[in-house]
Amino acid sequence: MTETIESAAQDGDRQRPRAGRRPRIHRAWIVAAVTFVTIIGGAAFNSLPGLLIDPLHAEFGWSRGEIGLAVSIDLALYGLTAPFAAALMDRFGIRRVVAAALTMVAAGALASVWMTASWQLMIYWGLLVGLGTGSMAMAFAATVTNRWFVARRGLVTGVLTAAGASGQLVFLPLCAWIVSEHGWRPASVTVALAALVVVPLVWLLMRDHPADVGLAPYGGVYVAKPDPARGAARRAVKVLFDAARTGPFWLLAGTFAICGASTNGLIRTHFVPSAHDHGMPITAAASLLAVIGVFDVIGTIFSGWLTDRFDARRLLAVYYALRGISLLFLPMLMAPDVRPPMVFFIVFYGLDWVATVPPTLALCREQYGDDSAIVFGWVLASHQVGAAVVAFLGGVARDVFGTYDVVWYASGALCAVAALMALVIRRASAAAAEARAGSTAADGT
Repeated sequence: MTETIESAAQDGDRQRPRAGRRPRIHRAWIVAAVTFVTIIGGAAFNSLPGLLIDPLHAEFGWSRGEIGLAVSIDLALYGLTAPFAAALMDRFGIRRVVAAALTMVAAGALASVWMTASWQLMIYWGLLVGLGTGSMAMAFAATVTNRWFVARRGLVTGVLTAAGASGQLVFLPLCAWIVSEHGWRPASVTVALAALVVVPLVWLLMRDHPADVGLAPYGGVYVAKPDPARGAARRAVKVLFDAARTGPFWLLAGTFAICGASTNGLIRTHFVPSAHDHGMPITAAASLLAVIGVFDVIGTIFSGWLTDRFDARRLLAVYYALRGISLLFLPMLMAPDVRPPMVFFIVFYGLDWVATVPPTLALCREQYGDDSAIVFGWVLASHQVGAAVVAFLGGVARDVFGTYDVVWYASGALCAVAALMALVIRRASAAAAEARAGSTAADGT
C-alpha cells in the first residue's frame, strides 16, 4: 500500500511543474525552434516543381499539362488535408503526425528518382507529398503556438509563418544550381534528405504538450494534458456546412481561391519555366522567386498593421487590384537577363504575396466568431484548390499556345474579379443574422 502511494506521488510529481528547477531556456523555445526547422524541411519540396517542369518534359516527353496535374494534386491535397491536420494532432499527438508527414514527403521525393511513367509522378509528387505537406500546414504552427505559448504568441506565430518563406529562400537557389549542374534527380534526393534529417529532431526534441515535461506554457500557468480529442474532424465538417449557408463564406473562399491561383499555382509553379522560355537561366529565375520569399514576410507584417486600422474588405480589394495590374504587365518584363523592371515586379509581388492573409483572417473572425479558425481552414483549402487548378491549366495553356502570356493575362483578369468580390462582402451583422437564420432552419428540419 505504501509503495502504491509513493508510486502515485511520483507520477503526480512528473505531471506538475517542480518548484526551484526553472531552466534558463524554457522548453517552449526549443519546441518552437524544432517547429521552425521542420517547416523549412517540409518546404523544401515546394521549391522543386517549378524547376523540374522543363527537365521532366525534355527527358520523358510528358506534356506540361501532365506535370502540372501532378503539382495540382499536391496543392489540392495540401489544402484539403489542412482542416483535419489539427484534429489528427489532437488525436495522435504532434510528434507522431509530423514525423509521419516528413517521412511521406521524403518517400515521395525519393521514389520519383526511379519513376518512368507520368502516373507515378501523380502518386509520388501528388498523393504522398500532398498529404505530407498538408499535415504540416498552418495547423502545425497554430497547434504548437497555442499549446506551448501564452505570452509572445504573436511573435512566435509570425516567426513560424516566415519559416515557409525561409525554406524557399534557402532551397530555391540551391535546387536550381543542382538541377543546372547535376540534373533533376540529385535535386529530388536533396529534398528527400532535407525532410528525413528533420525526423530525428522531431522525435527527440518535440513534445505534444508542456505537461509531458512537467512545465507550464511559456508565460502561462500549468495545465494538465487533456485526453486525446475525439470528434474534432466531425466538428470541422459541421462548421463547413454551417458556413456554406452564408454568402460571405463563398466570397471569402472565392477570393482566396484566386489568391492561391495567382501565387502558388501560377508564380511558384510557372514563373521559372516561363522566364526560361525567354532565355533567362534557371538559376537566375529561381533566385528571383526566392527574393519573393523575403518580401512576403515584410508585406504580411505590414498588412497585419494595416488590417488593425482599415476596413479589411477594402484592403483586399486594393491588394487584388494591384496584383492583377502587375500580372498584366509581366509578359512585357520577361527578358534573357534580370532588368530593373523585373526586380520591381518581384519586390512588389513579394510584398503582396500573402498580404491577403491578415484581412481574410480578420473577416473570418468578424463573420464567424468562435468558429473562425475552422472556417479559415476551409477558406485556406479553397486557396490551394485554386492553386491546383491553375497549376494544371497553366501547363495545358503552355502546351496549346506555346507561351505563358495568355496565363498571365487571364490571371490578371481573375484578380480584378477578386477585388470586386471583396468589396461586396457584407458587414458582420448581416452575415451573422443569415447564419443564425440558416442554423434555426436546420434545427427546425
